[in-house]
Amino acid sequence: MLSNFVKAVSSDYISIVSINICVALLCACIVIGHLLEEYRWMNESITALLIGLCTGVVILLTTQGKSSRILVFSEDLFFIYLLPPIIFNAGFQVKKKQFFRNFTTIMLFGAVGTMISFVIISFGAMAFFKKLNIGDFEISDYLSIGAIFAATDSVCTLQVLNQDETPLLYSVVFGEGVVNDATSVVLFNAIQDFDLAHFDGVTVLQFIGNFIYLFSASTILGVVAGLLSAYIIKNLYFGRHSTDREVALMMLMAYLSYMLAELLDLSGILTVFFCGIVMSHYTWHNVTESSRITTKHTFATLSFISEIFLFLYVGMDALDIEKWRLASSSPGKSIALSSIILGLVMVARAAFILPLSFVSNLSKKNAHEKLTLKKQVLIWWAGLMRGAVSIALAYNKFTTSGHTQLSTNAIMITSTIIVVLFSTVVFGLLTKPLVCLLLPPRYHDPTGSMISDISTTSFTDPLLTSEIEIGGNSSNIPRPPNLRMLFSQPTRSVHRYWRKFDDSFMRPMFGGRGFAPFVPGSPTERSVPEPGLMPE
Repeated sequence: MLSNFVKAVSSDYISIVSINICVALLCACIVIGHLLEEYRWMNESITALLIGLCTGVVILLTTQGKSSRILVFSEDLFFIYLLPPIIFNAGFQVKKKQFFRNFTTIMLFGAVGTMISFVIISFGAMAFFKKLNIGDFEISDYLSIGAIFAATDSVCTLQVLNQDETPLLYSVVFGEGVVNDATSVVLFNAIQDFDLAHFDGVTVLQFIGNFIYLFSASTILGVVAGLLSAYIIKNLYFGRHSTDREVALMMLMAYLSYMLAELLDLSGILTVFFCGIVMSHYTWHNVTESSRITTKHTFATLSFISEIFLFLYVGMDALDIEKWRLASSSPGKSIALSSIILGLVMVARAAFILPLSFVSNLSKKNAHEKLTLKKQVLIWWAGLMRGAVSIALAYNKFTTSGHTQLSTNAIMITSTIIVVLFSTVVFGLLTKPLVCLLLPPRYHDPTGSMISDISTTSFTDPLLTSEIEIGGNSSNIPRPPNLRMLFSQPTRSVHRYWRKFDDSFMRPMFGGRGFAPFVPGSPTERSVPEPGLMPE
């Protein structure tokens, strides 16, 4: 009894120490990231990785080579607690007009492009890994590797790009990153659910059908959850009693949508992303002014802390002595494997960026809205970095509760860590010079006002034209037949029809800007939010 009590006390003490160290390291990442922010060469991701590496070295020396980390990686920790706030905030903060205006291009890159990348990486791994004689891999293992390394991490590029100066490029890179992560996770889960020992045409059709079902059902569930939260808050006026209830309900409904998707074996990433979009369009306008400010900053803060913690842990785990000992018998294989994976990633990305950009440009009449070769190079570069999703999927596939006893699995984990570290640090540090080289600088017009690069103008003008056509006199504008209009101006026409449907049916029922009920304590009590607060 006494020995068990001592062990319990000792375990609790170690946990408290570990939590204190983690919190202190998170604070250090924020402070150092802030000091380096003005240079924009470094960002919180790279800073957290490097601090994690330094911490791992200190722990290794302190424990005399027994350990390099203070926590053990858990897939549940990542997928249940850390990933939902990151993806939800991405949907909640997204510039919706820009996202849906470039929706076709985003889906081409994020869904179709990820599938192409997945196929190339899978079959490339199948061809090269056998020559290295790493171990016995089944076809499901190769497909899982394709899904793991098809997941991009464009955080470094997004922190350098400015969505006000380059809205087209920013929205494409951002949107592709979110859809890509969702597609990679859906692919990975679909592979685990199928017995691919007997691979034939029927299995391929079942796989494709399952993928389409997961994608569509997850999206619908997220939209329904967002609309339900908007309807409840609009009709019950929580703000009359407590803004805390409004904030709590929004957070819990978003998290409920994610967990419900996981319960139903759907994609929680897609569900919570579209739930965030719907909530920012309807629910956010139904709450009181103080709730709007609170929710916006709460969601952003939770996402920020989760991202920093993930990269901090990856940095510490990069020196995990257990996996390196198992892989130490063949260190050359880990390096060769990492080089092959990086090469496959670069080739696979180029293989779909160029042709899909050509297809995307065919639907755009305005030359300024097309993806030039320079923009295609930046989009290609933005997707070369691998991050937290790849790490989480690799641990899910090749470890059990963060541990492994097989040399082959240890080699795959160490190779994944090398790829993530190299791509994030090296590619991330080279991102700003590449952006400065390829993007035209800002310049002044003769009147002295500042003008951004041409992509800003090309994006804003069609939006203004579209809204003038809706609200003003459009008699001077030729109106082709509806079917022809959808092909000649697909985005603008779909946007116009959606706005009519939204204003006539959706907003009167679910609320939104201009449709919240006017009662004491309701959002319309102060209808003009602070500048920069309202999601678009």
